[in-house]
Amino acid sequence: MQKGSINVQTENIFPIIKKFLYSDQDIFLRELVSNAVDATQKLILLSKKGEFKGDTGSTQIEVALDAKAKTLTISDKGIGMTAEEIEKYINQIAFSSAEEFVEKFKGMDDKAQIIGHFGLGFYSAFMVADNVEIITKSYKKSPASKWKCDGSPNYTIEKAKKKERGTDIILHINEDSIEFLEEAKIRTLLNKYCKFLPIPIKFGEESYEVATGEKDAEGKDLMESKTKDAIINFTSPAWIKSPKELSDEEYKNFYRQLYPMSEDPMFWIHLNVDFPFKLTGILYFPKLKKTYEVQKNKIGLYSNQVFVTDSVENIVPEFLTMLHGVIDSPDIPLNVSRSYLQSDTNVKKITGHISKKVSDKLVELFKKDRKSFEDKWESLGVFVKYGMLSDEKFFDRTKGACLLENTKGSFKTIEEYGEQIKALQTDKDGKIVHLYTNDVEAQDAYVSAAESKSFDVLKMDALIDNHFIQQLESKNSDSVFKRVDADTLDKLIEKDEKMESVLNEKEQEKLKKAFEETISDTNVSVELKPLSPEDMPVIITQSEWLRRMKEMQQLGGGGMPFMGDMPGGLNLVVNTNHPLAGKILKKGKNQKEEIQQLYDLALLGQGMLKGRKLTDFIQRSVKELV
Repeated sequence: MQKGSINVQTENIFPIIKKFLYSDQDIFLRELVSNAVDATQKLILLSKKGEFKGDTGSTQIEVALDAKAKTLTISDKGIGMTAEEIEKYINQIAFSSAEEFVEKFKGMDDKAQIIGHFGLGFYSAFMVADNVEIITKSYKKSPASKWKCDGSPNYTIEKAKKKERGTDIILHINEDSIEFLEEAKIRTLLNKYCKFLPIPIKFGEESYEVATGEKDAEGKDLMESKTKDAIINFTSPAWIKSPKELSDEEYKNFYRQLYPMSEDPMFWIHLNVDFPFKLTGILYFPKLKKTYEVQKNKIGLYSNQVFVTDSVENIVPEFLTMLHGVIDSPDIPLNVSRSYLQSDTNVKKITGHISKKVSDKLVELFKKDRKSFEDKWESLGVFVKYGMLSDEKFFDRTKGACLLENTKGSFKTIEEYGEQIKALQTDKDGKIVHLYTNDVEAQDAYVSAAESKSFDVLKMDALIDNHFIQQLESKNSDSVFKRVDADTLDKLIEKDEKMESVLNEKEQEKLKKAFEETISDTNVSVELKPLSPEDMPVIITQSEWLRRMKEMQQLGGGGMPFMGDMPGGLNLVVNTNHPLAGKILKKGKNQKEEIQQLYDLALLGQGMLKGRKLTDFIQRSVKELV
């Protein structure tokens, strides 16, 4: 029996490993299974090259639990190790100094990068085990060996009786980690980290039924239960195949593997890059809602089919985290810190490439089948607008496929829409006015009034649209966006129709004074306009700018400090050509109740009539009916 001390320049490396990696205990299984896969793949490669002449036989990896013995064993049939190789690869862990190691990672957030960065994959076993054994036999002609270590720098190596090629790693689970003796826990970890590894991994058995060849009294086949190895992984996932090999149904089946309870995606992008970096993967476009009810962390990052993380913000632009799927790149190490990801040149190239592939796909789909693209816009719109807000390059590449939808369900690109409304919807400064509604039902009266004058109204009712509108205005100085209930519609109508008031100047002054005295609110300005007799007798509008500032303030976006809790500066437009204008003038002293009723109706149309004022309005309305 050979005895010795592991070659590290520290009193005891194992407490350090446990201290710094305790919160990431789970990764020990990923590391050990990944090592087993590496050993197996090396044997397969040696066999293909003719350097291994024997029969490779089954290369299945097995993970086995023995709750009674408190052991977890990972077994492979790979290249194995000789005693000399154990000495070289297991016992010699080279650190410049333990103090430097401890200092380097003190207080760091991304503790998982220690594993792999220092070649500590195997030693992650000591995060959950007090004692670890390696029983291994090399594919070369040499005796089997057994290595044992109790979590101190001391180890023993002795001959073993193992007959088959390969390696068994036996973990004697410690009392603090007994959860790793539960079948459900191990199955969960294997499903998370090892679901798509390229070598079959057995964990337990599963039952199935076969016909016995005999019939029962009713002539039905008699069945008997049998068991077989339960393979927990899919060794050939869709993303490693060529797009030409996959049908649409196979892409959807893979999506269901990833997200069993999800609705089918709208479409997908297959990534396959060899230079200047290696990147494969499939990104799916899920169906989104305007309310931005989005589940992020749905993109899995893999390295050579080994799961790394589903927090991919530093690799995939934030707006693309709304997508689902898988990206796999061996150019991204298994264990890296966020600061590494942010500064690594390959990662930056991968980020830019993914963004370009997505924008190119959107433009391609738009040009190929515009009708289908329009049908998907309710989900796509949120994603495209978010991307255009987040990334200037994405904006430039995708703007030709960004659609604007009006209240009649018609779609136009940004450029097409500007050309459509240019002739009719321009203000006195010559700017194109894009009227929009963010609530079709609540603003129906205003929408109807606009449409009756042949104006076009856009639907901008997604949460992201407030910001998107501002971006479009900043990109095109010739256009402005005004909500349909803003202080714009009446000006457009007035400009278009050039109507004269039926009331003379003195009557108009008298009518304005009556409204101001009745309303008696310094936040409400009264303005008289000669609109069509068919238009509403009074409407409330708001300054578009002031309303946006108010909304920003309410959403925590700042606004103006002097605004306080102002209601937003309301403007009451009185239509002097409506029959009710003349009727109110004739009422004299009895006109206040009618003015109040009209004002409350205008407030009601804006959803601003609440509380006691709403109760008073209802009671007056009932009184008039009696």
